[in-house]
Amino acid sequence: MDKSNLLIIVTTISLFISVFLAFFLLTVKTKHRLSNTLFAVFLLITAIDTSEPLLNLVTDGPSNPGMLRNTLAFLQIPVFYLYVSSVCYSDFKLKPQYILHLLPFLMANVVLLPRFYTVDLASKMNFIINRQSMIELQFNHILFHIQIVIYLIAVFMLLRKAKRLYLENYAGTSISSYNWLFQFTVVLTLLYLIVMLKNILKFSDYPYVSESIKIGILIFQLFISCWYLLKALNNPGLFRNIDSKLKLVSDIISEEKNSNQTAVTEQEYNRDLLMLKEHMAEKKPFLNPSLTIQDISDDIGIPVRELSVLINHQLGKHFYDFVNTYRIENAMDILKDQTKNKVTILEILYEVGFNSKSSFNTAFKKHTGNTPTAYRKYM
Repeated sequence: MDKSNLLIIVTTISLFISVFLAFFLLTVKTKHRLSNTLFAVFLLITAIDTSEPLLNLVTDGPSNPGMLRNTLAFLQIPVFYLYVSSVCYSDFKLKPQYILHLLPFLMANVVLLPRFYTVDLASKMNFIINRQSMIELQFNHILFHIQIVIYLIAVFMLLRKAKRLYLENYAGTSISSYNWLFQFTVVLTLLYLIVMLKNILKFSDYPYVSESIKIGILIFQLFISCWYLLKALNNPGLFRNIDSKLKLVSDIISEEKNSNQTAVTEQEYNRDLLMLKEHMAEKKPFLNPSLTIQDISDDIGIPVRELSVLINHQLGKHFYDFVNTYRIENAMDILKDQTKNKVTILEILYEVGFNSKSSFNTAFKKHTGNTPTAYRKYM
């Protein structure tokens, strides 16, 4: 089997699966429809971008639709950025200013107007034959690479901030969602780096190497799409966790310093801390697996802003770790209770407010240095 036939087979399989996944995401009933729609659009754009080997079978030469299909690559990473935003923030909505994400795509097509889109077929053929020396294509490739770097940095910064906000304001087990989304972004980053290498080789003395890499990219994309779907189906709680209007504690502290707000006195700090500890010990709100800092604020009457500073800054703990400490101590009491030695570890983790075995084991070992099973054995 020659390379062109292999490329067609791989492209066909990849195209079918991408379109199938996109169809599934667009039709499945879910409260996270916007997130699913954005990812479906990302899959469809990727599918169109990689469909060149199949389109070459039905077209005789370069065309305006064919070139437009190539420039759709400029929409992939902006759509992925919007998708990540929609997963991270529960109040995410599409806004008019997001149309600015179309600028690279529009620029790429505008520069092609004079010597490609508006000329005859013979001129188009000459343009493609001499593509390595065409300044328009060189500009588009440079623009594409710059776009990839900027957006990937923006995605990683978004994930970092979202995770910090989650740790400071929430105590559920959805933190694993951010860890997975980070892994997913790392894999996509690796894919884009390979794409960048392929594009660079396209304008070098080794264009045939670029064609070989293209097959590997198609297989890699296929793997990523299947991996995503499998993860999403096995973890339906993967989406939407925090309010984008929340502020990091570091930003709150900075604002207070800049506005010369009166600092909380030691007496007020001790009063609020005592009230918080009494509430945690008596009411045990940590048993709620979806506990948020807003819930505790409503219960004890301390404004969320002040409570967040108290826990995340003055106590030096993320709210997530602060709550998990109470959960783990409660679990330790159960594990030490000889009358409850028949209660399984799984039952205990649900009882104390966890709903994930992995997050319970991680938190337990962080707090005690042992696994729950080992701790029970030595007690």
